[in-house]
Amino acid sequence: MAAYRKRGKKWRVEVCIDGARRSATFDTKTACRDWAVEQELNGVDAGTGAHSMLAALKRYAKEVSPTKKGARWEAIRLHKLEKEIQFIALPMNKIETSDIAKWRDAALRKVASGTVKREMNLLRSVFEIARKEWGWLEVNPMKGVAAPTTPKHRFRRVLPDEIETMLKQLGYVEGQPPENKKQVTAYAWLIAIETAMRAGELLSLDSDKVFPEKRFVSLIDTKNSDRRDVPLTSRAVELFQRLPDHRLDISSGVLSSTFRKARIETGIKDMTFHDSRHEALTRLAQKLHVLDLARMVGHRDPKSLMIYYNPSAEEIAAKLD
Repeated sequence: MAAYRKRGKKWRVEVCIDGARRSATFDTKTACRDWAVEQELNGVDAGTGAHSMLAALKRYAKEVSPTKKGARWEAIRLHKLEKEIQFIALPMNKIETSDIAKWRDAALRKVASGTVKREMNLLRSVFEIARKEWGWLEVNPMKGVAAPTTPKHRFRRVLPDEIETMLKQLGYVEGQPPENKKQVTAYAWLIAIETAMRAGELLSLDSDKVFPEKRFVSLIDTKNSDRRDVPLTSRAVELFQRLPDHRLDISSGVLSSTFRKARIETGIKDMTFHDSRHEALTRLAQKLHVLDLARMVGHRDPKSLMIYYNPSAEEIAAKLD
């Protein structure tokens, strides 16, 4: 593994790869570490015969993450782990369950359990790839580490007055096509409330995948990678027909930041774009059989609909008359 020494105001790093020693000097220890990783990424440390955790994260980010749908977010998480894992410089075959548990407990004091659980799942995948495909270790140390308790599912409906307030803030004008990104964001949100489509699914729709006259759209790029046709309400058809080329001309990043900024400016608390899915599913459940609803929104297991189906007691009582 790399050895670091501070000499005056400079840092010196030395690595041993395939029996050959290499060294360099930098202003910071971070720069030394980055250099060492570059040297060791494709080689084996002659002193220990093992690759470091940092080398594993780097290789995983380079070779595995780009093949996944959520590559961008995974790359962000991997970079975060590089900065926060205490055992980052250890050889992978020297990392123990107690090392990971210590990191988990420290992380839980800083971020939500859901975040830690996602990061643990990512680490588990890194260890498994290193074990099965790279031959860097024999046992996955994650097997003995308990994951944090799964957090309660989010329970948030979108209220009628919140919809009205957001549409006003976004400059939405009923009956008029969108003329700017704020108004496109308003259209996206309204269509999401009507169809339960995710933001990414909405933005993946090209004009040749939207069929207003037949009242459905075809999704090719979905969260679970299953192609599906989504039926449209009359209101959703109207909204799509007002869009130029029947598509939402906005990027994911702009949509997210525009919606968030408008929500903050209105003073509405604890509401996200994805809450439109909760609202849509709760509304649609009053019209569709559960199996039709599961097919429409892309849930393979109808039981998972309970995460999003959040009717009030008054709404359920109204059906009893």
